[in-house]
Amino acid sequence: MESIGVVVNPIAGMGGRVGLKGTDGKLEEARRRGAEPRAPDRAREALRSLHRRAPDLAVSTAAGVMGERAVRDAGYEPEIVYDPADAADATDGPARVADPETAETSADDTRAAVRALLAADVDLVFFVGGDGTAVDVAETLVEADGETPMLGVPAGVKIYSSVFGVTPADAGRIAAEFDRVERREVNDIDEDAYREGAVRTELKAIVPVPVAPAVQSGKQVSSGSVDSLAAGFAREVEPGRTYVFGPGSTVGAIETELGIDPSPLGVDVWRAGTEDGESGGELLARDAGESEILSVLESPATIVVSPIGGQGFVFGRGNHQISPAVIRRAEEVEIVASDEKLDDLDSLRVDTDDEEIDERLRGWVQVRTGRFTTRLINVV
Repeated sequence: MESIGVVVNPIAGMGGRVGLKGTDGKLEEARRRGAEPRAPDRAREALRSLHRRAPDLAVSTAAGVMGERAVRDAGYEPEIVYDPADAADATDGPARVADPETAETSADDTRAAVRALLAADVDLVFFVGGDGTAVDVAETLVEADGETPMLGVPAGVKIYSSVFGVTPADAGRIAAEFDRVERREVNDIDEDAYREGAVRTELKAIVPVPVAPAVQSGKQVSSGSVDSLAAGFAREVEPGRTYVFGPGSTVGAIETELGIDPSPLGVDVWRAGTEDGESGGELLARDAGESEILSVLESPATIVVSPIGGQGFVFGRGNHQISPAVIRRAEEVEIVASDEKLDDLDSLRVDTDDEEIDERLRGWVQVRTGRFTTRLINVV
């Protein structure tokens, strides 16, 4: 590979940590809740990983926070092929401000940038965002010739498509070293339905993606029964302990067993009763963002999460509300999963944006799989 095209969605993932489960149509609400951009930092991490391995690569990108800043920070001198401010001026639209706090780029900008990258004849489109950005990139590629490969740096809340590196650093390494591609799926979900607790996935495109072990799988949903797991967990609830329950049906079954009405795709905080661990208790926060979780979190505290089927992520996909600050405040993390889900995984993964926390979470852990059973699995 001699050239690469970079496009960054600067607002990707902003809604996750504040409990919005996505940023599509919710940017102002995310900002009102105090959300901060995460995509630019993840772009820099990925591009620095790429630069260490391919410092002489020709890089084309979009202006400002859509790629130029991260590319220059990584050590490259890019060719600017698209400027969203110019596009806005040409249509008498609002002025664009190339600043991470106020960037107002849109899906139209992403698609226009990808068309400009294809016109520059890049060998790979390297994008930073989530599934929505992946759809914009993929559909633009398919509209062209569908032969230019794409690879994503995960920065969104939901990552259901199998076109992303497992981590930003992995994505950079793959971009530098891959020698073949294969066709993989780009999926997206209805964010409004997702916020209401329903997962509705739709196949949007099939595109060429670099082949590497560190390209993550598409999300799969396990249908195995978790009744015995939930019953076993409820029996061992510690009176007076605070529990942070992550998203998903497995954790939701535990909440139901405890008499809690769960937010299936949100994060709930509950404190067990002081006398009877299997009954009573108080729901402190439902469908909470990071700040609300921190405001009610008291010791002793346990975070309860389940890995994403097919991918194995326990943190960093779909549960950004459980931030590094939340993890630091909790005394323990308990991972729960059905045997069926674990059968499809060779390891579990973490990607919290905090290397110290990631390192602390790595290693062999006991995962609760039933009323009395656990399985040992490695977090990498």
